[in-house]
Amino acid sequence: MKSSEILKKLDELFPDARCELNYNKDYELLIATILSAQSTDKRVNSVTPILFGKYDIFALADAPLKDIESIIYPVGTHKRKALYIKKVAQELVNKYAGHVPNDRKFLESLPGVGRKTCNVVLSNLYDVPAIAVDTHVKRVANRLGLTKSDDVLKIEQDLMKILPKDKWSRVHHQLVLFGRYICKSAKPDCANCPFVECKNRI
Repeated sequence: MKSSEILKKLDELFPDARCELNYNKDYELLIATILSAQSTDKRVNSVTPILFGKYDIFALADAPLKDIESIIYPVGTHKRKALYIKKVAQELVNKYAGHVPNDRKFLESLPGVGRKTCNVVLSNLYDVPAIAVDTHVKRVANRLGLTKSDDVLKIEQDLMKILPKDKWSRVHHQLVLFGRYICKSAKPDCANCPFVECKNRI
């Protein structure tokens, strides 16, 4: 199937695709994305209102680790993520007055922030064309024959080659939603999949 056909069907399925992490401020998206590693957006969205209701970025930089840990416990690996969050808050406060800069090199230097997280943040905050390859994008891209790789960087590069640059960010969200709700890992909903010719890849 041609990439143009895939784009058309994804537009029909998810015309208003967007990030499902809830946030009101730039640093909230960054921290929520860090929390989403090995977790679900739904679970993250259940703890971030508590976290950000109690701490803004400046207070978070000085918050007791134990308190951060207790709040984010439901998302898993809470001790490690609490350390990440506090360090990220300190770095943002000390170097950028609490704001998230449009600076890939700086963001990827932060603990808990890899290329995927950076792509999510830059794409949503600054409209930087980017494709963040998470577990859903990785699975769907392989099943649709858009890549043959298991390496997330290679998958990102493959997708960037075949998809129009102005569609990257939109397609990222669409592939995430398609993988989350239809092309699921264990029990894909093939009956409602428009890519029937790709079913042999599932």
